[in-house]
Amino acid sequence: MTTRRNFIKNTAFIAGSIPFMSLAETRTNSKIKGKPIVVSTWDFGKVANQEAWKILSSRGSALDAVEKGVMLVESDPTQMSVGLAGLPDRDGHPTLDACIMKGNGDCGSVVFLEHIMHPISVARGVMEKTPHVMLAGEGAQQFAINTLGMKKETIINPKSQEAYKEWLKKSEYAPIINIENHDTIGMIAMDANGLFAGACTTSGLAFKMHGRVGDSPIIGAGLFVDEDAGAVTSTGHGEEVIRIAGSHLVAELMRNGMSPEKACKTAVERVYKRKKDNIKNIQVGFIAISLEGEVGAYGVHKGFTYSVKTDSIDEIFQGKFLIE
Repeated sequence: MTTRRNFIKNTAFIAGSIPFMSLAETRTNSKIKGKPIVVSTWDFGKVANQEAWKILSSRGSALDAVEKGVMLVESDPTQMSVGLAGLPDRDGHPTLDACIMKGNGDCGSVVFLEHIMHPISVARGVMEKTPHVMLAGEGAQQFAINTLGMKKETIINPKSQEAYKEWLKKSEYAPIINIENHDTIGMIAMDANGLFAGACTTSGLAFKMHGRVGDSPIIGAGLFVDEDAGAVTSTGHGEEVIRIAGSHLVAELMRNGMSPEKACKTAVERVYKRKKDNIKNIQVGFIAISLEGEVGAYGVHKGFTYSVKTDSIDEIFQGKFLIE
């Protein structure tokens, strides 16, 4: 019998919805620097970076670049971890979370959003058109439709639907690290003017409780950008990132002189310290860009990848890690 675990493993690779490269096809970051530069979580960040680069390479803003970059993944009908095609919650509903932030502290976020193609653009709308930082659920949907002129949409992804049917047979919540926790595209960028921005968007953990929100839309957890420190985003088990205010922690460590890689590693070590007795089930990864345009990344477990684009680099890298 095909189990949910085997189904997820097989379809993730066959469908290309989670396009991992083998570790032999990736390489380790060796003090990458650049301006402009864009960095994204996971392998699917490569195509998103290329979309963002169309803006960065023409001296466009980092904010426009990160929005357009992650929109490409949000609208991918084969993607099982971001956007309306993503794996649903345990009640069968794809619910979306996203946030966006500029280096001056301006930010916007949406959580528990349904039937809207581009939650990242709704988050930007919250930032630019309201006095608030976060809108949730039905209110966020109303804002998207009534203020931003968006429409309700649905994407039918047969792979996600089949995975949900398989899950219902046991209704067992047991995420597989680097597969079901491959749940976020986080993108950070520095433009030609040295300005930072970041975006983070997800459909969240597969088969989560209805109403669950992870770190991705939470400023300071899934994303933090500060023109005096740099830009940081995270991926993986959102609850653990929230508990250490992970992206803000990395930014503060960089503000105090730590390199991006060391800052990311320190945050990962905090996760490990909290969860070391159950760490085999927990994956968290961070990526960061310093004020100098230096890139750093680190994950709890082997298997975390990230993508980098500059005028001379367009590659996927294997993140350093604590646990083999």
